[in-house]
Amino acid sequence: MTELARTELRVEAEVNLTEDPDKVRVAVEKIFGELPLKLIEEERGNRLVAIAGGLKLLSAFKELLKREQIRAAARKVLFSGVRGNTITFYLNKQVAYVGHISFSQSEGESPLGPIRVEISCDNPPDLIDWLTPRTQK
Repeated sequence: MTELARTELRVEAEVNLTEDPDKVRVAVEKIFGELPLKLIEEERGNRLVAIAGGLKLLSAFKELLKREQIRAAARKVLFSGVRGNTITFYLNKQVAYVGHISFSQSEGESPLGPIRVEISCDNPPDLIDWLTPRTQK
């Protein structure tokens, strides 16, 4: 479990011109808890970005997966997003705003754009096992 302590979480979400940045912040924090989100202004719009380390940052996400009873589905999404030491996946921003998890594609599924999540660690399969332990039947 010590290699999981060296976990880095990067979360980013576009803030469209029609969106309130505070509402996008709320959407992200309802899934991951309080993060050091910074608003970055870009030519084509703004983006909220947080980069932080430590397994504790994923605790709220882990509990939400359990409470929503979607750990098996989440395992599939997380494993399909593994590239080297990084897990990448996308969440529907509007669903996150109401405190639920809905995985989405990088484009098209979420009209306002998704929340992009990238988790880097030494052992992605162990991290996925921690986030989404297999349920006993």
